[in-house]
Amino acid sequence: MIAELVSVGTELLLGNIVNTNTQFLAEQCALLGLSMYHQVVVGDNKERLSEVIRTALNRADVVILTGGLGPTEDDLTKEVCAEVMGMPLAEDAHTRERIEAYFKNSIYKEIPDNNWKQAVVPKGAIVLDNDNGTAPGLILEKDKKAAILLPGPPEELYPLFYQQVRPYLEKQQKSVIRSAMVKLCGVGESMVEDKLLDLIDKQENPTIATYAKTGEVHIRVTARAGDEEGAKKLIKPVVKEIKNRFGDFVYSVKEQETLEEAVVKLLAKHDLTVTTAESCTGGLVAGRLINAPGASEVFKEGFITYSNKAKRKYLEVSKSTLKKYGAVSPETAREMATGGVFATDSDVCVAVTGIAGPDGGTEEKPVGLVYIATYMKDKVQVERYQFKGNRGKIREQAVVKALDLLRRSILEHYK
Repeated sequence: MIAELVSVGTELLLGNIVNTNTQFLAEQCALLGLSMYHQVVVGDNKERLSEVIRTALNRADVVILTGGLGPTEDDLTKEVCAEVMGMPLAEDAHTRERIEAYFKNSIYKEIPDNNWKQAVVPKGAIVLDNDNGTAPGLILEKDKKAAILLPGPPEELYPLFYQQVRPYLEKQQKSVIRSAMVKLCGVGESMVEDKLLDLIDKQENPTIATYAKTGEVHIRVTARAGDEEGAKKLIKPVVKEIKNRFGDFVYSVKEQETLEEAVVKLLAKHDLTVTTAESCTGGLVAGRLINAPGASEVFKEGFITYSNKAKRKYLEVSKSTLKKYGAVSPETAREMATGGVFATDSDVCVAVTGIAGPDGGTEEKPVGLVYIATYMKDKVQVERYQFKGNRGKIREQAVVKALDLLRRSILEHYK
């Protein structure tokens, strides 16, 4: 089955907002096994929108349109799509009641007249209740084609898709598509592909795809079968083989689990507490850890020791070390990690010091040079990195490497 995405909104063409909906929907369609050859962005113009919808319906079985379902005059998606598919509009009593209830439970006392426009739907359409807004989603079916209309705000679109659109699309498919994710950290995409080349070359079902993230590589294994159990049986041995090949580089096989969540779970598993000592990352490592559920049980304190004075005061980095080797050095990173443990009586500390730029680099210590250290159970590990990119990118890469070094330090201790 072929799907096509149509994003509606002049603000998208002007670059006023980032079109994250397309990325989300494209990925979801791929997971469902839908083929996709076109994605279109069109402004709030009736003639151009009509042309785009006609073209999309001619070359795809399912057209998913996002945006243009609001109450204002330039929200045209529903009206134009209904006209193209020859479906007259009429007020839907159920949707009207939901709009009334939505405003009754909100801070607004009166319902603007233009909101009633959202209660008007194409006759015969499947109405998708929107629990996070006033515009319902819609599915229009005609001549074995379907147009799925979804509101633009991601906080409305995502729940609608997961709860109602995905089950609808699954029913249209003659087979079941399922996938599993293997997440790696500490290894580059080219090396991952090289190690998987034999599996990729002979792949048919399941298929293997790699995705590069900042400091990470995600491997998706996707299988098609007659039922869910059959798809899982196809996936299982491939995931097992990937895990065997990459060992401790694998930090999770859960789709939604982040690196920081995996680290926090690992700390909790071994009843460990952690402290962070940061210079160039300025608290970003601590922030990532605290993002994870359960962080309050394992996270002790976070130090942002940006100046040499702060490194000496809070982490007891020696004056002679700073003078002889400088703030950006393996020696300073080592003492920061050690000082973090002894200052808080934690089990492990991860420390980061570096030159994020754009200024401050020298020939001996260029911009992007970062040292990361961990102190755990009287053992110190220090690693040197030379990152590329702007200030934000360098700091982002340093955070990922710090979390990964913390993870590997724990794994190595408990082997």
